[in-house]
Amino acid sequence: MSQHKVILLLGSNIGNQKNNIDLALSKISEACTILKKSKYLTSEPVEFASSNIFCNIATIISTHLSPIQLLDYVKKIEIEMGRLTDSSVSKVYTDRIIDIDIVKYDDLKFASERLEIPHNRHLFEREFSRILLKELI
Repeated sequence: MSQHKVILLLGSNIGNQKNNIDLALSKISEACTILKKSKYLTSEPVEFASSNIFCNIATIISTHLSPIQLLDYVKKIEIEMGRLTDSSVSKVYTDRIIDIDIVKYDDLKFASERLEIPHNRHLFEREFSRILLKELI
């Protein structure tokens, strides 16, 4: 099986955000190898109003999972950790215990109803993402 280099962005703004992110990373490492992590970065919510500040981290992983398999895997982690709504489905952003986005997958360009790679908003539009990704790359 070939290995793929993937960049994930994780965020949490409910409960103990760093612990939530660390737990999600631990669950990710059960099926993938974590190669590098950025520092934690706090940021204001984007595209919705909340008094809860986000804690974010970017990570580079190595995985044998296909993009859709990886998406299914991280969505399963979000649900296991208590995330109730998926903004990609509901089109509404809300507070969340964990959010895991696939930002890049090798040099793949891919688009479906469920997934777009690369995740252009994180690469180009969101300042906190650019800060975290600059640290990794």
